Amino acid sequence: MLDVETVEAAYWSHRGPAPLMRSSHRHDDLEINLVLDGRLDYRFGGAPVSVHAGQVALFWGWTPHQLVGDGIGSGEFLWAHIPLGEVLAWGLPDHDLGVMLLNRPVLVPATAAGRDVESMFGSWQRDFADEGAEIIASLEAQAFVRRLLRHHRDTLDLRPGGGHGTAEAMHRVIDMVRFVVDRFREPIEVADVAAAAHLHPHYAMTVFRQDVGTTIVEYLTRCRVAEAQRLLATTSMTTSEIAHAAGFGSQSSFYAHFTRACGSAPGAYRARLR
Repeated sequence: MLDVETVEAAYWSHRGPAPLMRSSHRHDDLEINLVLDGRLDYRFGGAPVSVHAGQVALFWGWTPHQLVGDGIGSGEFLWAHIPLGEVLAWGLPDHDLGVMLLNRPVLVPATAAGRDVESMFGSWQRDFADEGAEIIASLEAQAFVRRLLRHHRDTLDLRPGGGHGTAEAMHRVIDMVRFVVDRFREPIEVADVAAAAHLHPHYAMTVFRQDVGTTIVEYLTRCRVAEAQRLLATTSMTTSEIAHAAGFGSQSSFYAHFTRACGSAPGAYRARLR
């Protein structure tokens, strides 16, 4: 059975039964789940969420999530991860991007994609494994996600008080997330992130945690850890060089945060990958 805790933050696609999840986990990608047969029962940010046959779930993997219940190991499912940095570069409308950044999944019928979704996921599996074809899969994934989000937007109650947050608050959160993703390698502070959204730092922290499900500092650290994971896997840079390149202020800070997030020190993590 697939163990998703070993999947790196990157383009990735898989078909099969529900994967093993020993505990709730996080990753800095857009996750796409399609249920072909059976049902996925999640504990999502502490709340139960079920994805039924014929539905697609879209969510930002940073919110802690875990598959639970008796259905694990049965059914047939399609999975894909798209790096958040890539998703931000798509230039999605702020509302569409905002609903994916909230700490709950977007659930949409697979028919809203308007094409053979099973075949498309099969193409993704092949293309994500081929560096030369990755851009093709990325473009297809963008079109797929845009269609699903358009359907979701068309069926939502978007009136003030409709339960989905105000457009202004969503804009602010998106501005902060974009700022962190663009600048996490630099020595930025909470005040810098808040200023990008023209908010007072205390209010910015409240809004960010409420809508994203984590603090600005935790998210900034996770971006740096994810970059360090990428560099450990794809380069021969020293851990000292990686600590600096990923935005950590010191090597000791890098070791502490990386070990806490990944369960092993950077050197051991690289050795395990190899």
